[in-house]
Amino acid sequence: MENTVTLTESNFDREVNNSEKPVLVDFWAEWCGPCKLIAPLIDEIAREKGDAIKVGKVNIDENQNLSFKFNIRAIPTLLIFKNGQVRDQVTGMTSKKDLVGRIEALS
Repeated sequence: MENTVTLTESNFDREVNNSEKPVLVDFWAEWCGPCKLIAPLIDEIAREKGDAIKVGKVNIDENQNLSFKFNIRAIPTLLIFKNGQVRDQVTGMTSKKDLVGRIEALS
């Protein structure tokens, strides 16, 4: 998790909207089983692609306003931002290959 940014309502704009790189944002919760399954994959992408993208995590229980703002209805939900705009979205489980492909398509 050392390569991921913990995103909150107070730092979201700075970390995501003002980022020069695409940002992968993982909306998750402590009680979510699939979130725990996908977390190592997210961390791996952060480690391997950290020079090209930024990876952030939003705990939906602690940041409910962000969940409402982005209409998060199921978790895990992964949003990929570029230039402050949501450019892609994945809800539920996916493969590392699929995620990396989606990220690279925006780079």
